[in-house]
Amino acid sequence: MNPINTSEEHRDCQVEPLEKSLDPARLPAAIVGYLAVGGMGCPRCATRVRNSLLALEGTLMSEVFLEEGLLAVAYDPALVGPSDLVNAVLGAGNDTRHQYRAEILDLRPAKEALVQTKEAWLWR
Repeated sequence: MNPINTSEEHRDCQVEPLEKSLDPARLPAAIVGYLAVGGMGCPRCATRVRNSLLALEGTLMSEVFLEEGLLAVAYDPALVGPSDLVNAVLGAGNDTRHQYRAEILDLRPAKEALVQTKEAWLWR
């Protein structure tokens, strides 16, 4: 999936970042999803995609990596499912100027994802 779209349609698009407080008590039961995202052409596009995920009831946190065309999202599986994540990315491009696409790469329990991240840092 080609992550960067450098066409003219991505000039002058504005979006304010959505802020959502993280409830750490919900993380142990969370799932972390890793998605490939295409169609993002600028940091504002990445913010638009992130906002769309954070707007879902049950999403705990989300981080978009524009250059890599990837995102990580932690969510409550009782409230959100993988198809909801993909649909949120697609819905982020709900105007005629932006069209995003997403593909689930991996889903894993947050405990496992967080432990692997910590171990990766320890081996640096």
